Amino acid sequence: MVAVPNKPTIHDVIEELVPPLEDDRYASPTEARRKAMNYLARREYGHRELCIKLETAGFLPDVAGAAVEKLRRDNLQDDRRFVGSFVQSRIHQGKGPVVVRADLRQRGIASALVAEVLTQSGQNWHELAREVRHKKFGTGLPTDFKEKARQMRFLQYRGFEHDHIQAAVGGDDD
Repeated sequence: MVAVPNKPTIHDVIEELVPPLEDDRYASPTEARRKAMNYLARREYGHRELCIKLETAGFLPDVAGAAVEKLRRDNLQDDRRFVGSFVQSRIHQGKGPVVVRADLRQRGIASALVAEVLTQSGQNWHELAREVRHKKFGTGLPTDFKEKARQMRFLQYRGFEHDHIQAAVGGDDD
């Protein structure tokens, strides 16, 4: 007996020729979750930031929001974990607390959570300001007003508060 290959039907031919509608993909909660998990596999995201990223990728706002909320319930997305990771990365970049707060506020993170994580980080901001100044300008303290002002502006731009800056350029060791 000779096996006869199945003859394609008209539906098979049409499915091959006509690609599936892309809009259906962007309305699928499963696709939104998959895309969000791909993003989270690379780095942590805040809730709002991840929703915006999915919407930018083409997903409907309610589908994106539902997918991220489900990830939050499954503990795959966590704002506290995101803030902790974000704060540590900015500390390693030599950024001060003012810049960290502003960046997190821009990403839609609650101020209370930011304040709590900054406190729990245990970072000595005075020491970090000194280290950043030393790295940029060397170990010697500024001798004239113009140089001191330049270094203070640099540290202010980096996001350090006034008392951190004074400790860094004034030689205070507290």
